[in-house]
Amino acid sequence: MPRRIPIVENILSANDRLALANRQHLEEAGVFSLNFMASPGAGKTSLIEATIGLLTGELQLAVIDGDIATSLDADRAASAGARAIQINTGGDCHLDAVMLQDALTQLDLNGIDLLIVENVGNLVCPASFQLGTHQSVLIASIPEGDDKPYKYPGMYRGVDALVINKIDLLPYVPFRMDYFRQGVEVLNPGVTTFALSCRTGEGLEDWINWIKTSVRGNQPR
Repeated sequence: MPRRIPIVENILSANDRLALANRQHLEEAGVFSLNFMASPGAGKTSLIEATIGLLTGELQLAVIDGDIATSLDADRAASAGARAIQINTGGDCHLDAVMLQDALTQLDLNGIDLLIVENVGNLVCPASFQLGTHQSVLIASIPEGDDKPYKYPGMYRGVDALVINKIDLLPYVPFRMDYFRQGVEVLNPGVTTFALSCRTGEGLEDWINWIKTSVRGNQPR
């Protein structure tokens, strides 16, 4: 009888081992790291730009941007004042630990306090691949609709923090916040949540304070 090899399981296991190596590398460099995930257009890059601007003078930031093509997002991060590296996946719908490992070899982490990894815009694949970052952040946006936790439970279940972006559009877009939060709570009870607008700045103070507290908590005593 032919022997069956669990290919997917083996791939994920190998990825997880590399993710642990990435985490160790970041820990040794004293860098706190976040994996940003979202659907296309939710505002990952806008949140990165706002975060860089509000932390300038307090923390040193680096950004690794993942996208299928172009360097547009890395260019925006660099223009905002961060060290930036672009990963082009060539069609893959997510980043994995190998890609991050390769990018880390190109990035001087000396003096960096915070690394933000901007994953490929997708609410499915990125949830399955650990990168080695300390925490994962999902950016949801009001125009996407209030049903996303119900349609993409794997993504919402596995994140450490949730950003609800573009709340300035609430008066203009049908979005039931209670229904959305109920779906999130079932999947990820008590998840740290920030409702904000990158355009108006509303809610950004709490987000920035959370980042600063997280970075301080990662620093050796």
